[in-house]
Amino acid sequence: MKQAKYGKVIAWGFVAVILFITLFPVAWMLKTAFSSNSDLFTHYSSIIPPHWTLNNFRRVLGIASLKENQAGGGSGASINFWVYLKNSLAFTATIVIFQVGFSVLAGYALARLKFSGRKGIFYLLMTGLLVPPMFSTIPNYGTIKSLHLLNTWPGLVAPFIFGTPFAVFYMRQFFLSFPKEIEEASELDGLSTMARIRRVVLPMSWPPIFTLSLIVGVTAWNEYLWPLIVGTNENMRVLTVGMGVFKAQNPSDAPDWGGLMASGTLTVIPVLIILILFGKKMVGSIQLTGSK
Repeated sequence: MKQAKYGKVIAWGFVAVILFITLFPVAWMLKTAFSSNSDLFTHYSSIIPPHWTLNNFRRVLGIASLKENQAGGGSGASINFWVYLKNSLAFTATIVIFQVGFSVLAGYALARLKFSGRKGIFYLLMTGLLVPPMFSTIPNYGTIKSLHLLNTWPGLVAPFIFGTPFAVFYMRQFFLSFPKEIEEASELDGLSTMARIRRVVLPMSWPPIFTLSLIVGVTAWNEYLWPLIVGTNENMRVLTVGMGVFKAQNPSDAPDWGGLMASGTLTVIPVLIILILFGKKMVGSIQLTGSK
């Protein structure tokens, strides 16, 4: 019994350490977002803001006056938050619609349709999981540049819209567990393959499709490197890139940490809400598709 208690104490201690390591950067981000830049250097040892202020958020959202901007410390610079937010929403929505759509069709074909080389294609796709995304960045950039698609929406979303190995694998695993009897009955009724997918399979596949959409959406929302090197124009920047290039108007000034962390907090909020509302459903669906 004592060994079991000691084991629980060690386990909970380990969990506490992991939680601290995970949550401390979030707490520091919030502290910085609600503090003026001048307070950051005079009360840097405190995790609680000495003087709570919403001025950083007002500056980021573009609703602060010139006097409030100057009172924020540093340069008082602002960013085109609403432009970046609009671009991030469009970027994420486009990738979710196309990537999930193509992954559903590819997953169904690899799970149900019988054709020569099906297993070879699947294994080839799975090797893509072993390749770090960084390795494909340079060839993709060369292709987009040669097609003159830099600073365009097609160039921004092209590497993502045709699905990823994980997305195809995820939907294939689900369709392998889908009851064949239902499809056979619809086939006897005279439905073609596409008609079966549209009228029978898809209506019964919304839980995994919805979960995959959330996973793809969160990943696209946090994408940074590719939008950074392809969307260099101000009007093409997404929110993560806008935060990355956020700096003082005068390069000799110190970084505007308060504004940067305020924009970071606003960027995290949509993802956090989604994970709180649908996190349990996502985990359950992933366990279901991975059990086959």
